[in-house]
Amino acid sequence: MDDHIKTDYDTDFLVWLESQAALLRTKQFDRLDLEHLIEELDSMGSKERHAFKNRIVQLMMHLLKCKVQPDHISGSWLRSIREQRYSIADLMEEMPSLKPLLDNYIARNYARAISLAADETRLPKSAFPATLPFTTEQLLDPDYLP
Repeated sequence: MDDHIKTDYDTDFLVWLESQAALLRTKQFDRLDLEHLIEELDSMGSKERHAFKNRIVQLMMHLLKCKVQPDHISGSWLRSIREQRYSIADLMEEMPSLKPLLDNYIARNYARAISLAADETRLPKSAFPATLPFTTEQLLDPDYLP
């Protein structure tokens, strides 16, 4: 591997990415920065799972707010619910390996959704259901509102 390729990773990530892509296109595998490529590929997977989890949390948070404060439902809450549902569906379509994680992510992050909903509404956490009041199907149903 050329020293300038490694330096680009440390000093200009975009240049490094472009050079790695060019090396792959021209099948110059012996010149690839494998250590950093592996690191970046691992990181990409983590980022996708993190984005998926955050969308689920945002969806649950807004649905909880709608459930607990039905007279406060705003256009921005409804837009966020719709946006999260579309994005979750898109992510599962583009990366089917995320779908088996869905129920686990919902269960593991419900408390986080309660905390965020409590922060936004300024209600105590105890104002929200202690257990998830929505099924997975309801969470993903584009027409469901509590």
